[in-house]
Amino acid sequence: MKLDKTILITGGAGFIGSHLVKRFVTNYPSYHIINLDKLTYCGDLYNVKEVEGADNYTFIGGDICDNKLLKNIFEEYKPDAIIHLAAESHVDNSISNPNIFIETNVVGTCNLLNMAVKYNIERFYHVSTDEVYGELELDEHPFSETTPYDPKSPYSASKAASDHFVRAYGNTYGLNYVISNCSNNYGPNQYPEKLIPKVIECILHKKSIPVYGDGKNIRDWLYVEDHAKAIDIIFHTGNAAETYNVGGDCEKTNLDLIRIICNEIDFMLSNDNSSTELIKFVNDRKGHDFRYAINSDKLQKKLGWEPETPFMLGIKKTIDWYIKNLNRERR
Repeated sequence: MKLDKTILITGGAGFIGSHLVKRFVTNYPSYHIINLDKLTYCGDLYNVKEVEGADNYTFIGGDICDNKLLKNIFEEYKPDAIIHLAAESHVDNSISNPNIFIETNVVGTCNLLNMAVKYNIERFYHVSTDEVYGELELDEHPFSETTPYDPKSPYSASKAASDHFVRAYGNTYGLNYVISNCSNNYGPNQYPEKLIPKVIECILHKKSIPVYGDGKNIRDWLYVEDHAKAIDIIFHTGNAAETYNVGGDCEKTNLDLIRIICNEIDFMLSNDNSSTELIKFVNDRKGHDFRYAINSDKLQKKLGWEPETPFMLGIKKTIDWYIKNLNRERR
């Protein structure tokens, strides 16, 4: 079969990346999808098991900070476009070890940008986060594409820096790029250091559920498959040198979210005792942003995307996946 386009997806064995890889391999059989992933603690080939034997799919284990490897990939496979998701993303880890975030999120991104310019890539799509915008008070409007950057953690600072480098390469070298900044994702395959899978696993193992501070911090939640669809649409139809915010229109306090998960698992498993009894308030995270919220009107009006998965449906599907995969060994 002749493949008419080669797409390099970085971080494709991670949470969001794996859903995107499966979508592209399945929906675009004439694309050759190359999945480049370092397989750190949160990368898992099980996440892409459904497509591992596909004719239009290739996995390469490796690091975006390895320029020799990148050169070999570009020489051998000649990718037409890059969708860049590989990143260190856990805020707590960035507080304890910022340098890893600088290396992967900034240096690694610049390595890819250099290859994109050298090999005349048709499109460089950089997947970023809403955290680059800082935090919101309760009465402030959600982040838009024109909100000034104000990162508060080493993680968000590293992502903000990488966003700026992408735009700089567009301005300086004429690179065709798009950027999207997304709110908190949830769904199957997410490594359980993040809030929702951590809460689910704590409940299933009957362990204490740690809640930072008073639990009133607010996040906007988006089901991961809706995000993958947004990336698909932006990649194919987004205007060059544009930024698109991707949000779920689903703001919840951390404490409310945890209680919803507790009640849903108790119902699904017919638990006698309320799992809310497992909630334990702990010292707040350093520099803990109060609220994130995304205005995705631009993406909805210009490109026709909108979040499709109601939160309760998405959380039920997520819980069900973790119940079925509770004792699976990660690899």
